[in-house]
Amino acid sequence: MARRHWLDPIARQLLVASGQLAPLRPPRSAPVARGPGEQRGDDADAVVERELVALKLRQDPQRPLADAAEVRLAAELGWRLDVNRASAADWRRLPGLEPVQLDLLLRLQAGGVQLSGPDDLAQLLDLGPDQLQCWLPVLAFRWYGTPPPSASQAAPLDLNRAGREELESLGLSPERSARLLRERARRPFRDLADLQDRLQLPAALVEGWIGKVRFGNGPIGPVLPPRQRPA
Repeated sequence: MARRHWLDPIARQLLVASGQLAPLRPPRSAPVARGPGEQRGDDADAVVERELVALKLRQDPQRPLADAAEVRLAAELGWRLDVNRASAADWRRLPGLEPVQLDLLLRLQAGGVQLSGPDDLAQLLDLGPDQLQCWLPVLAFRWYGTPPPSASQAAPLDLNRAGREELESLGLSPERSARLLRERARRPFRDLADLQDRLQLPAALVEGWIGKVRFGNGPIGPVLPPRQRPA
């Protein structure tokens, strides 16, 4: 291996400048100075990767999005998911959407129920803040018709346990309240879509209940007297 030149730094610089001596190569671990317009290698790799993903999204508009970065990129390319008109294929593109959540969304959409904003979607699907933030760049909440009044901040009412007066406070007529109680006695309601389907409720009524009702395990059975011990 060649030895380091013995000349002092000033003499070495003169010889390098005159072309009589080759410059020393910096060690591999040493950082390389870059101009203001130059990119680091890892930055360049990230740009290349982003362009590849963008190309795939352009070539396949229904390509599932793998993570939040791809969701943001799809938004930059102009894709939006119309929450109140989206198809099953559109919903399946979102990362982390569970089949049971998709089923609920499609059943409510078939019943004419619309969501007015991110809070409605988060409450309906029980989404965590990170999951909601991941989807938000591509979500579009376009309302078709007259939107419902803003939801109350009161605690959600359990429709599988609520009494007649509580049900009527939600806007149900006495006849619909009685029908709900009869249906509930047969079996508890699973969710809003199940409730709407079994009671044939109008979409406008159900829309106003998003975030205001919930569905527990069912009504509590009769309270039995304590067992008497033999004397």
